[in-house]
Order: sequence, then C-alpha cells, then structure tokens
Amino acid sequence: MPKLDDKLIVVTGAFGVLGSAVAEAAEGAGARVARLDQASAAKPGPLVFGNLDLTDEADARRVMAEIAAEAGRIDGLVNIAGGFTWRTLKDGSTEVWDQMFRINLLTAVSASRAALDHLTAAKGAIVNIGANAAARAAAGMGAYAASKSGVLRLTESLAEELAGAGVRVNAVMPSIIDTPANRRDMPDADVKTWVLPRDIAAVILFLLSDEARAVTGAAIPVTNPRRSRAA
Repeated sequence: MPKLDDKLIVVTGAFGVLGSAVAEAAEGAGARVARLDQASAAKPGPLVFGNLDLTDEADARRVMAEIAAEAGRIDGLVNIAGGFTWRTLKDGSTEVWDQMFRINLLTAVSASRAALDHLTAAKGAIVNIGANAAARAAAGMGAYAASKSGVLRLTESLAEELAGAGVRVNAVMPSIIDTPANRRDMPDADVKTWVLPRDIAAVILFLLSDEARAVTGAAIPVTNPRRSRAA
C-alpha cells in the first residue's frame, strides 16, 4: 500500500460509500483526513465538515481555510462529491443538466480553487472522480456523462496549469461501483462485473502518494471485473 504518512488529505463527498472507503484507506496509509460532505455529519470531529455547499465558492474557501488552520497544511484533495441521474432528453429537463454539472463538475472546480494555494505550498495532488461513461454515453446518461467529461477536461487543463507549481492533477474513471444503492436500483445486474469501492480507493491512494510523482494529467479507468470473487 502507498504511504501517506504525515499528509493531510481532503475528501469531498466523504460520507458516501466511495468517500468513506477513500477516507478510511487514506487513514490506514498514515494520512490525516478532512471529511467534507453536503449531508449532516453522523460523527462530528475536528476535521469533519457536514452541511456544506461546495458549489458555493465562499463555503469552499471557508472550509479549506479552517482545515489549513487546524492541520497546518493540505497535501491532497480528492473530489468525490457528485451524483447520478438517469433521464432521457425527451423525458427530462434542462434542470437535470444544470444539476449534474453543478454537483459533478462545479463542486470539483470550487473545491480545487479553494484549496489551490494550500496545495501549491505543499506541492500536493488532486484526484478527481470521472466516470467510464464519459468515454461513451448510453441512452439516458447524456447529462451525467457530459458533466463527467467536464471533470476530465478540468483534470487535463489544471494539470497543465499547475505543472510548473509542482501540483499533480489526475482522475480515475470508474465503471459501475458496487454500492447498496446500485444493487437496489439494478437488482438484475451482474454485480460481479462491478468495481469495488476499495479497489477505486487503492488507485486514488497511489495517485496521492509520492510514488506517483511522475504522473499528472492522467485519466485512469478502474473497470476490471471481479468475476473470480464473491459478489
């Protein structure tokens, strides 16, 4: 496992399934973790921040300043905050497109901008969560896939922008994640082809670590089926 000793890692969307897996894995690798989410915190703590609106840059800047004051630094940012909506263009609305762009792309933009000075000082790393669907969208996934494609373009552009500052920016592109919600919503699916949150977390930890010091601007698919494992 990559080592994150003495690093301060900020995880947005940290109360969800993937966010929790990443936060726990980072702590297991030796990092201190600041957990951010729009939901209320079930277990309040010194680096736990709930009820946040990361589409509001002022809110994002406030919480990043609090984290830096508490921890002394920010070494990594994992932009997991987001969501999914399946709607065809005919049956949906423009509000669906606005919602997907706000929660999937604008949260990453806002959090990254708010953490930028701290990450530059630490020569840190950003990991964004894209989606395999961004490569080719199926019916009903236009709004979601477009927003996740925006996350990939943000990753590429910001990696170039920050290359001289020593800040690395990468993205992971998961396929369907094995979560209770996805199992509930897709009861007939073959879950053995889905990716486990802990497998995504392992790739994210690598990208945050010094072992990935030569990797920036990458979009890494995390899609391998786990057919040989129990569902």
